[in-house]
Amino acid sequence: MPELPEVETVRKTLKNLILKKEIQDVSIFWGNIIKKPQDPEIFKSWLKGQTMQEIKRQGKFLVFEMDDISMVSHLRMEGKFGVYESAVPRPKHTHVIFHFTDGTELRYNDVRKFGTMHLFPKGEESKEKPLNQLGPDPFAPAFTIDYFYEKLKKTSRNIKAVLLDQSVVAGLGNIYVDEALYRARVHPERISKELTFEEARRVRDASIETIVEAVEQGGTTIRSYLNGQGEMGMFQQKLNVYGKEDTECPGCGTVIIKLRVSGRGTHICPECQC
Repeated sequence: MPELPEVETVRKTLKNLILKKEIQDVSIFWGNIIKKPQDPEIFKSWLKGQTMQEIKRQGKFLVFEMDDISMVSHLRMEGKFGVYESAVPRPKHTHVIFHFTDGTELRYNDVRKFGTMHLFPKGEESKEKPLNQLGPDPFAPAFTIDYFYEKLKKTSRNIKAVLLDQSVVAGLGNIYVDEALYRARVHPERISKELTFEEARRVRDASIETIVEAVEQGGTTIRSYLNGQGEMGMFQQKLNVYGKEDTECPGCGTVIIKLRVSGRGTHICPECQC
């Protein structure tokens, strides 16, 4: 699943490709992706004639700001946006196409069909679901150690579950949570309210550092993730534990193991994170 760094890379890429382009028409081949308004014909009518003015991101959501409308989109497991000339044949699993007046197209491809698109009057998108349920990004000013420690002290969930909770901190997913907890030397099954202030600070700082580095590298290529130009992220070359089971820990040489924590495959060093 694309996480914050991958979505940020898609945002930056699409900004270079579609800003100031006017939508002439919209083709929808799988209507379940359209969540608001649920009627595909109304969805199309809202977008026709709108010009792409800005592309922002909140957590793992892309926010396409137009003249009067904002479109909030989540890529879920396999979603991808790509920009093509209209003459290029539509690939299989392309479910939504935004046709621009200049002859190019923004295409949404999703093998699993789990992605979502919501339309809102511009400026209203943060007042309703899904964006109004998000916590701060890891590197947002609001993600202070005091904020984070207070959240931890109120829950008996394990620390991995809390980091995956988008209402606590937005944008972290399985890959980067494993990497952050390894850097922080904290076991993912530790009960959150039992962490010391210093341990909480290490987890917060490691989360920020991991995400910032991943954004700089364009994200992590796991399975089929590509950005809007078909390019792969490079952070996978810096992964310490995720997907590294049965290899040696880069810090101490202990064999990395894989656990099941909060229903997710989880990679740890049993020595560094004991």
